[in-house]
Amino acid sequence: MMKKLNILRALSRPLLKVSLAIFLIFGGAKHFINPDFYTPFVPSFLPFTMAIVYISGLLEIILGLALLFKKQATIGAWGILILMLLFLPIHIWDVFSETPAVGSHKAALARLPIQFLLIFIAWKVKNNVSQHNLTNR
Repeated sequence: MMKKLNILRALSRPLLKVSLAIFLIFGGAKHFINPDFYTPFVPSFLPFTMAIVYISGLLEIILGLALLFKKQATIGAWGILILMLLFLPIHIWDVFSETPAVGSHKAALARLPIQFLLIFIAWKVKNNVSQHNLTNR
């Protein structure tokens, strides 16, 4: 039984890492395909809204790609974790906003736990990648 559990853990680690990478690469690409979708998420007090949308999309693509390369995986995982933490206040603000960025208050409430889930996944991937790099030196 323990052997099966170890096999499942061993299989889930790369699957989680690749899934997160694909999610970020796809999400980053969407910043360029449909940037107007993301502009409501940029707080109104920040200048250069479109630049922020494009830069965050580029960061998502670069960090997602970094996860797929052994030598850059740790940097990618840390970057994704930091990026997800930076996005968290935006999602919290959206829940309490009179006019949520996209959709209704229910949609804003649904996005918040998803953001926490992404933070947790990024944390797990970071730990797995960091541990893997330490054991393979």
